Amino acid sequence: MKALRRTLVALGVTVIVAGVVRLRGTGGTPPQRGGWRELPADELD
Repeated sequence: MKALRRTLVALGVTVIVAGVVRLRGTGGTPPQRGGWRELPADELD
């Protein structure tokens, strides 16, 4: 019975952590600066 209780607690913690990560999101907004820039001809060598 003790093993079953530990398993259920572990599963509950896993579900809670997964829900928090999903709600919080990890993507954020994409960067608004930087990106590609055209290289001058003298930098191509």
